[in-house]
Amino acid sequence: MVAGVAHEINNPVSFIAGNLRYANQYIDDLLDLITVYQGQYPQLNTTIAAKTKSIELEYLCEDLPKLMASMKVGSERITDIVLGLRNFSRLDEAKIKSVDIHEGIDNTLMIMNHQLTLSDKLPDIQIVKEYGKLPKVSCYVNQLNQVFMNILNNAIYALKENMQYWQSTTKIPTIQIKTLVVDNERVLISIKDNGPGMKSEVKEQIFNPFFTTKPVGQGTGLGLSISYQIAVEKHQGKLSCISALGKGTEFKIEIPIQNFKESAITSIEPLP
Repeated sequence: MVAGVAHEINNPVSFIAGNLRYANQYIDDLLDLITVYQGQYPQLNTTIAAKTKSIELEYLCEDLPKLMASMKVGSERITDIVLGLRNFSRLDEAKIKSVDIHEGIDNTLMIMNHQLTLSDKLPDIQIVKEYGKLPKVSCYVNQLNQVFMNILNNAIYALKENMQYWQSTTKIPTIQIKTLVVDNERVLISIKDNGPGMKSEVKEQIFNPFFTTKPVGQGTGLGLSISYQIAVEKHQGKLSCISALGKGTEFKIEIPIQNFKESAITSIEPLP
């Protein structure tokens, strides 16, 4: 679905971006023509003078190029998001591929960027990246991206559910993402938030299917159990959680860099 949506958005965005270049040129030519007219005919008749005043021509000529520039920036932003969606889904790459893990994390963050804003005039959730030097990693890239999205979504939810705390402290809600190579054989991805943390009895159940602490209608309890299946069974890796009340939560994903056999599991249920 994500790949299909990205494809459908890409066509009109490409049309808009391509025509903005010509629109800018046409507008520049018209503004130059107005300048020439004003130089040749500085004395305006009453009708033209009235129209010039009513449309605020001077302000229009100053603001229109800025407007076009902002539209160009907007179209480029949409193009980047579409590319991120396509890279995130990678439905054409169902088999094991050697990929840049950081690219997958960055694409996931781009898709989730709108969720980082808190209400009540609080600062946005900050993303702190501590990327190590990683080699290309052999993995099921679209499924691993699902794991990143699910864990980041849980971290964002935990931070947003703690609004009273952020209102009473100078601390900033933060998600820290760290990557490194372990023993030259495995890659470790750590995603840690400074939220409220979990009780031990909750932490013990988080990878169980259908377990959730979210209100009815906001979660199915399948996300982390599927993430565990992807990391452990599909990639012969590890997925662990470190958390305590008042000390935030950290998820650690550890997978081999290469040379693991394709799992007998042929499909993974999509995340909710």
